[in-house]
Amino acid sequence: MSLFYFSLTDWRGLIAPRTFTGAANFRRLISDPVFHQAALNSFVQMVITLPVVIIGAFMTAYYLALEPRGHRFIRAVLFTPILLSAPALAMVFIGVFAPTGLVNAALQSLGLSAGQPWLAQKSTASLAILAVIVWSSMSVSAILMSSRIATMPAEIFEAAELDGCGHWRRMWQIAWPVCREHVGVVTMLQFLWTLFSSAAIVLLLTRGGPGTATVNLSFLVYDYAFNQSKVGYSQAIAVMLFAVGVLGMLGIRRLFRQTY
Repeated sequence: MSLFYFSLTDWRGLIAPRTFTGAANFRRLISDPVFHQAALNSFVQMVITLPVVIIGAFMTAYYLALEPRGHRFIRAVLFTPILLSAPALAMVFIGVFAPTGLVNAALQSLGLSAGQPWLAQKSTASLAILAVIVWSSMSVSAILMSSRIATMPAEIFEAAELDGCGHWRRMWQIAWPVCREHVGVVTMLQFLWTLFSSAAIVLLLTRGGPGTATVNLSFLVYDYAFNQSKVGYSQAIAVMLFAVGVLGMLGIRRLFRQTY
């Protein structure tokens, strides 16, 4: 409840006095171009990363459920993003996207233009942030989904194989419907992480720049509260973020509801 009260105040710092201003902060959001850019960036991140992460993670989970040679090693590798702290992860990708980093080296080996400062250009900074979100999220989601697929009776897949079903059909016509509700839970977790926790990636890699190219709503809450001493205004953005989170969870829950 404190969040909603603080959003109705003019609060210039954690130790500064608060003044009740009603809905002034929310009216200000309507004409704030930075808020509009942050909302757009958050929307783009959701639209792009959620399908890529969930579909990629499910396909990886199905592959792991087949227990191929070295599957235990693959599972261990997939836990790498969890083992890295946010600053360590940022240092890795600062090196990856540096002008002399891994991405440009790969492009140069293919005969393409190299030496781009990926994190310092408006045209590429957002793509770099999306790549980090996908990399750091897909592996964890794959582990969660593989645990559900592993509990499915082996007889289901054996019967499908006898009927001539290949792996593609078994994955999408058998495993996906059975795991639908579990996939929905993982999707909700990924949605909430991208919406609320991706601020750390933006903060450590680009600080919302260049300009406002990579700023998103969760980062904007932090930036206004701790860098610009506009705590009350930041809480108004947090209320909007909370509303988006609730609506998104309800929508995902309805989309992945079991139909059998």
